[in-house]
Amino acid sequence: MKVSDYDFDLPAECIAQTPAEPRDAARLLVHELGRSSTRHGQVADLAQLLAPGDLLVLNDVRVRPARLFGRRASGGAVELLLLEAVAQVEAQAPVWRAMVKPARKLRPGEEIDVADGRLVARALERERSPEGQGTPFWTLELGAGPAAGEGGAADLAELLEQAGRMPLPPYIQRDPTGDARDALDRERYQTIFAQEPGAVAAPTAGLHFTHELLERIASRGIETARLHLDVGVGTFLPVQVEDAREHRMHAEKYVVPAETVSAVDAARARGGRIVAVGTTSVRALEAASVSGRLVPGAGETRLFITPGYEFHVVDALITNFHLPRSTLLMLVSALTGRERLLSLYADAIQAGYRFYSYGDAMLVLP
Repeated sequence: MKVSDYDFDLPAECIAQTPAEPRDAARLLVHELGRSSTRHGQVADLAQLLAPGDLLVLNDVRVRPARLFGRRASGGAVELLLLEAVAQVEAQAPVWRAMVKPARKLRPGEEIDVADGRLVARALERERSPEGQGTPFWTLELGAGPAAGEGGAADLAELLEQAGRMPLPPYIQRDPTGDARDALDRERYQTIFAQEPGAVAAPTAGLHFTHELLERIASRGIETARLHLDVGVGTFLPVQVEDAREHRMHAEKYVVPAETVSAVDAARARGGRIVAVGTTSVRALEAASVSGRLVPGAGETRLFITPGYEFHVVDALITNFHLPRSTLLMLVSALTGRERLLSLYADAIQAGYRFYSYGDAMLVLP
C-alpha cells in the first residue's frame, strides 16, 4: 500500500482555525456504505441519524495544556511540548519526556527559563534514533522557577496548568507569544466529558458533543459508554515512508473498562450497532479485541489499521476530516475503501466543509 495513494489537495481556506459555535452546529457528512448514499446535515442531528439500541463509545481523555515557551541563557526561544512524566524521585523535580523545538541546539545540563521565570526546565538527554541520529525528543527535569513564589515546588502541577497552553496542531495558527483566542482554545480543545489527563492532542470527533445533544441521544434509547486512550504526539508526525507496511506506528496507552465491555455485549445482543466516536475510540476498541473478543483492561497499542483489516467491534464511525497521507485517513479507509473515501473528501471540499481538528465531521454507517 502506497502512502502517496492517500494524498489529496486541500485549499488553505478549508482548514478550520476556530470551532463551530455551538459545538454541535458543525456540519456532518453522512454516508451509508450499504446503500452508497450521502446526505448532509449537522452534528446536532445525530440523535435522529442513529437508531435506538445503538451504542456510542466516547474517549474521555483530558488534554493537558502541555505547550510551554521559554528562553535559553543565550536568549534563544525554545518551545516545549510535554508528552509524559517518565520519573520522579521523592523530593526531586519530576522528569518529563518532551518534544523540543529547536532540539539540536540544546545541550545536556542547560537550563531553560519558562513562563517568565515561573518554571525552569533542565535538559538531561536527547533521544537518538536506532541509527544514532538526534530526534526532536528530550528528557527534561522540570521545577518551579524563582518567579513562582513560596510553595512553588509544591504547586508545580498548578503552575503547569496556568503556564501551559493547549497543544494545538500546527495547522491551527496562533501567536506563540500570546493569542486572544487562548481562553477559547482552553475550553473548546477539550471535550465536555473529559476526565483523566493524558493527551497531547484532542479526540477531535468528541469536540462536537454538547450536554444537550447527549441528553437527546439518551432520550432516543441510544446508549453511551466510555474508554480512555492517551492521544500521543504521533498524531502530529507525518508518515515518512512510501510503503505503508514500513511505517512504525506510535504507541498509545488505553483503558477499556469492564462496564464498556458489558455495554458492547448488551448492544450486540439487542441488535444495536457499535458507533465509535473518533479514530482514538476505534484504536482502543480494536486493540482490546485482538483475540477476536473485546476484553476489559489497560494496555499500550501500536495497532495500525489499514484497508483489509477485519474489525472485531466497530460497526460505524463518527470522525473529523483528516490530513493527507496520515494514518488516520488510512484507518477510515479501512471502513470505506480508499477510492470511496477520497471521493467523499472531494465532495466535502466542493461543499465547503471545514477540515481537521476544529472542523466538521463525517458519520460512516454500515
